[in-house]
Amino acid sequence: MNLTLYDLSVWVLPLVIAITFHEAAHGYVAHAFGDNTAWELGRVSANPLRHIDPFGTLILPAILLLSHSPFLFGYAKPVPVNFRALRNPRIGMVLVALAGPGTNIALALLAAALFHLVDLLPPEAAQWTADNLKNALVINVVLAVFNMLPIPPLDGGRVAVGLLPRVLAAPLARLEPFGMLILIAILILLPLAGSQFGLNLDVMSTIVRESTDFVIRLMLILTGNA
Repeated sequence: MNLTLYDLSVWVLPLVIAITFHEAAHGYVAHAFGDNTAWELGRVSANPLRHIDPFGTLILPAILLLSHSPFLFGYAKPVPVNFRALRNPRIGMVLVALAGPGTNIALALLAAALFHLVDLLPPEAAQWTADNLKNALVINVVLAVFNMLPIPPLDGGRVAVGLLPRVLAAPLARLEPFGMLILIAILILLPLAGSQFGLNLDVMSTIVRESTDFVIRLMLILTGNA
């Protein structure tokens, strides 16, 4: 796969914005509900350098892209949150978790709405802007949908832990230290193993892809682009 400077210019900017605002939103809502951990560490910031994880944000996605993995996967530096410091820790945890995907949905809606202004730009700027907005729409929706999978430490896992009865929430919460390994197994190792036997075991990425397509179509309708 040959990446050009133009490709990088229309993918990197929306990706960095999506990741930065996602992580900063977690810290901002945590601060608003009583936990100053992220605030004091400078993580409630629009500076992307405070959120980028060298391996998860750069190296891992590059390896998967170059190896033609069936699923492109990466992550930023998690924003530290002391859930016990939140007012009403269970509900606070849900709201902090929802802040990231919610911000991505807002950014995706903004990108879709701004499509209407592209025709007002000079032709040489219109295509570049349109490609950035299209990629911003896709990236933000993918981040929102993926992060709402009910597997800790993803945001959806923490929402589930906060809303489920304790008898179900406790065992789910105990999966958090192994969550990243579970995700890698489901998203990468299982599909690769299935391909060796002619089986399509890429179930999770299919769910994410179809959910993402549905949300994007809905956003385009809501913003008058369809």
